[in-house]
Parts: sequence; C-alpha cells; structure tokens
Amino acid sequence: MSRFRIAPSILSANFAKLGEEITDVIASGADWIHFDVMDNHYVPNLTIGPLVCEAIRPLTQAVIDVHLMVKPVDRIIPDFAKAGANIITFHPEGSEHIDRSLSLIRESGCKAGLVFNPATPLAFMDHVMDKLDVVLLMSVNPGFGGQKFIPETLNKLKLARQKIDAHKAATGREILLEVDGGVKTDNIAEIARAGADTFVAGSAVFGAGRAEDAHRYDGIIAALRAELARVK
Repeated sequence: MSRFRIAPSILSANFAKLGEEITDVIASGADWIHFDVMDNHYVPNLTIGPLVCEAIRPLTQAVIDVHLMVKPVDRIIPDFAKAGANIITFHPEGSEHIDRSLSLIRESGCKAGLVFNPATPLAFMDHVMDKLDVVLLMSVNPGFGGQKFIPETLNKLKLARQKIDAHKAATGREILLEVDGGVKTDNIAEIARAGADTFVAGSAVFGAGRAEDAHRYDGIIAALRAELARVK
C-alpha cells in the first residue's frame, strides 16, 4: 500500500450528480473521500450535513473523511458517525473541551483528528496526541475552495512531522499528517517532502477531465501519484 493517500474534496464536485462523481473519482484511483462541512458560522459558507454522508455511504467502501468547520462541534459528531463517517476532524476553536470532543469521536466508532488553520498554533495537539489519529493542516484559510496554497504551511508541516515522529518513537502509535488547500501537481511533491502523507485536493481533481469521459479523473490522479513517486 502506498505511504501517500489522495483525498478529493467533494466541495468541488458537481453536486447535481454527486454519487457519480464519487464513484468516478474512487474508480480513478483516489483513496479517501473528503467531506468539507461548513456551518455559515465558524466559516462564511454553508455546505453539507450528515444526510449527504448517509446517502453516499452505500456507494463506496472508501474512507469518508469528515472535516467539521462548525462551532460547536459536539452536537453533530454522533450524527456523522451514524451516517457512515470513518474519520472526523474538527478545529480547536470549535470545541470548548478538545479532549472531550476527541473522546466523543472515538467513542462513536470513528478515528479522530484536529485541524489547524494557517495561524492556529500546533500547541493544541501536544496534550491530546494519545487521542489523535489524524492531524490536518489547512494550507488556506477555511471556507471556500479554489484558494492558493500558503507557503508558510511547509514550515508548519515540518514542525508537525517532528511532533508526530517523536510521539511514534515514544509510543508506537501512527498519526497521519494531512494537508488541505491549494494542493496541485506542481506542489504536491514539495508538500510531501515537508512531511505530509495525506493530500486533500478539490478543484485540482474535480476540475480535471471531460464530463463525458468514464473515469475521467484517471489522468489527474495518476499525475499526482507520479509527482509523489519522486519523493524519497
């Protein structure tokens, strides 16, 4: 199995035929499906809820990676777990008690993670690493797709990787390091070298290919993997 995972964000998919989009992108070689959940409160946009996750779940065996950009988070965590999410991540700013929210996710049967905005310090992860399965770094400010990658994220990724590797050396536990925002073929290798192993890509994936082509995302996903293959 590849050490890298590609997780297309359905925020950039064609919602008029969302089921087809998801089956196409998985058939084309994607690993996860990334759900961007926004509440028009924590972020200035409103997207999808648990009912969409529930509708999509029977269409794929792929990991459904739910990113909660909502405040507060605790009320909706069990709903997404029941709807079929495999991973649920949230922002520290969205919870009054981060440890409790992480425990709620895990008790609901999902893997748990924290999400860090570009200016949010990584210190929030230091005392809850025993409850983390994923750390997600935003390389854009959350709320909208199609933004440009913020270069300072590379330094933050290196620091997060150091923390994760030190934790693994001490405990043997694996924590994935995911990045979300502006990931493309021309920067994915550099992002991987900085320490990321999981890559959310929305417009870069769903904006590729011709609508009439079956498995039309083959080319872009193959191109992303070819860039990752250059990383030693």
